[in-house]
Amino acid sequence: MNGFAEFFSLLMNSEELISKGGLILVTLIVFAETGLFFCFFLPGDYLLFTAGMFCGLGYLHASVWMVMACILCAAVAGNYTGYYSGKYLGNMLMNRKDGLFFKKQYITNTEKAFQQYGGNALIIGRFLPVIRTFAPILAGMTRMAPLKFAVYNVSGAALWVFSLCLLGYYLGKTYPQIIDYVEYIILAFIVLTSFAVGKSLLSLGKKHAGGGKDSAE
Repeated sequence: MNGFAEFFSLLMNSEELISKGGLILVTLIVFAETGLFFCFFLPGDYLLFTAGMFCGLGYLHASVWMVMACILCAAVAGNYTGYYSGKYLGNMLMNRKDGLFFKKQYITNTEKAFQQYGGNALIIGRFLPVIRTFAPILAGMTRMAPLKFAVYNVSGAALWVFSLCLLGYYLGKTYPQIIDYVEYIILAFIVLTSFAVGKSLLSLGKKHAGGGKDSAE
């Protein structure tokens, strides 16, 4: 049990994770978070930012372009895994009982995002935890055209990876002392993404309720 707790703690600590696991572990985690429904809790946004920052500081022994290329491939491949999981295993997921790593509400909330944003939910969802994991699954469940999915998948992944990695890289390169504030930056990411998710779900819920009321009338 202690071993599992330590492993989980490592997964949630992006600074230590990058230091110990390097680019390979970062790539695997991005793939898992974007492609496996039970890995929705893994760090995404601040992992990308920290990886870019560590490149700028010289702590990650790879060029920022190599890091972004690996993460981009993992993000695209992860979404394809989610897409085909939803396409072929969607019914099984919907019939699955709620548990620690899965709740039907995750799919319901993602479905509301698709109702409001359409395919753009795959791009917007890249920046929203949980929705980032379940958006490609729902795209597969609704049989989104493969070519259309590919466009949203690649463009969303590129925007997500390049923006966060390059931001971290620039700050690490320009302000080396930023390493002393990593914990605060990660906390800020958690607060901002949690606020964004909460606000989005509240907005989607209100619109969904309003739509239901209109249709009832």
